Amino acid sequence: MAGADAVFVGGVVFDGSGSDPRPAVVAVRDGRILAVERELDRDLITASTEVVDLAGGMLLPGFIDAHVHPVEGGIERRRCDLSGLHTREQYLEAIADYARRNPDAEWILGGGWQAPAFPGGNPLAADLDRIVPDRPVFLSNRDHHGAWVNSVALERARLDRTTPDPTDGRITRDADGAPSGTLHEGARLLVSDLIPRPTAEEERLGLLEGQRYLHSFGVTGWQDAIVGEYGSHTDTGNVYLDAARSGELTATVVAALWWDRNQGLEQLEHLRARRAELRHDRFVATSVKIMQDGIPENQTAAMLDPYLTPGCTCGTDRGIAFLDAAELHAAVRVLDDDGFQVHVHAIGDRAVRDALDAFEAVPDRRRPGAPRHHIAHLQIVHPDDVPRFAALNVTANMQALWATYEPQMVELNLPILGAERAAWQYPFGDLRRTGAPLAAGSDWPVTTPDPWAALHVAVNRRLPDTDPDFDPRPFYPEQALDLGSALAAYTSGSARINSRDDAGRIAVGAVADLVVVDRNPFAAPADEIAATRSVSTWIDGTRVAGR
Repeated sequence: MAGADAVFVGGVVFDGSGSDPRPAVVAVRDGRILAVERELDRDLITASTEVVDLAGGMLLPGFIDAHVHPVEGGIERRRCDLSGLHTREQYLEAIADYARRNPDAEWILGGGWQAPAFPGGNPLAADLDRIVPDRPVFLSNRDHHGAWVNSVALERARLDRTTPDPTDGRITRDADGAPSGTLHEGARLLVSDLIPRPTAEEERLGLLEGQRYLHSFGVTGWQDAIVGEYGSHTDTGNVYLDAARSGELTATVVAALWWDRNQGLEQLEHLRARRAELRHDRFVATSVKIMQDGIPENQTAAMLDPYLTPGCTCGTDRGIAFLDAAELHAAVRVLDDDGFQVHVHAIGDRAVRDALDAFEAVPDRRRPGAPRHHIAHLQIVHPDDVPRFAALNVTANMQALWATYEPQMVELNLPILGAERAAWQYPFGDLRRTGAPLAAGSDWPVTTPDPWAALHVAVNRRLPDTDPDFDPRPFYPEQALDLGSALAAYTSGSARINSRDDAGRIAVGAVADLVVVDRNPFAAPADEIAATRSVSTWIDGTRVAGR
């Protein structure tokens, strides 16, 4: 056997199938896995071979994040980043400090605040006015479904008590009906449309920072869940393409183009053109994102039955379905027929059912080469709809970190869902038992892109005890996954929806996208999974992060 470029020895190997890891030696040559052996073959090692000692740790396929926003995450890390903070006072101190350090910034931009830090989940413009009285402020919350703005921003947008709520969002108001400082869903666009768009250089630097951060966690590829024009979100497709052509893009990326709910089927021609333009070995635009609803925290997730707490002013007590059933069916049908994968954001049980109904209506959906459709988030799934994922071959795209008792869940979600629907949340165990294909992602910058944080919750259904939001109660533990199944979702499962059948696994001939971690988490207590750390990350057999 010819010599290898790199050989990994001294630990165990998780191959991406879901089986427990086993001791093995893995050899790589020319960007592919050359051998997976029980014992080291000395003929694999030449003078130029790099021998990587796993030191008792584990080698696994590189993580593929099935739903993430790296450009936005990278830009946010370079702006007023609140994601590591937890209280109103911490947020205000950080914002004031950022404003002092950036006196020439026309707008104070950033985000990452958590709704439970504020009464009713709604921060006030008045708080921002005290620290930034002279410039507009726009700060997205951690899930990017809401924004905190100051009075200057409201004045620039000409929002006052006479401004009606948009059909796809809500303006929070004070007792007199005047905007109080929080904008939900489509109402954010009333201000964000005024924000100067990031320059191409800012987006390039955001992408590179996002990629660097993802690589540090062992992420070697992803699906960008919005690449297209939406409000203040620019079409970042050319940013990716330029980075791919220059060699700066080291990850392998699938772009989910944006389905504009305010247009009809005529946008298909534009999507086709963008798919043709955005094509490179590292980057393709073969998916289309449909955002079908909002989130329960602001009562915009589309529900089959009303929320328990009245007071939603967004037009219905069952939330918002952004596309009606006929529009959704038509969109899915034409996209599937044209060879696009459909990537649906669905949080509420009505949105999930709408999406499944649309996929069920696709003729010949199991034909050879058919697009691999998936539904992301899946917070509330009616039990009748759980087995439909396997029956329809629709992948359940999990953001497992959210399946826990944390302040947003306890204070904002549970009171408006009630006990029965609360138990329908994030039913990953039932999806696995009924044979649903699983993929996994982070939705960063909504939450951390660290896969081990999400895997910890997938297995334990609670945060690690070192987290400030730790609650010892497991969140519906019957829906937990075993570690092998959860890891397979984050590797081979996510590779599948990106149509990368030679990635996400360790087998002879597979692409050598790999991550070395500092331990064998299968051999340690489950409540230590989150402590697992990446040591090095490899793409095509070349180290891109770590030592």
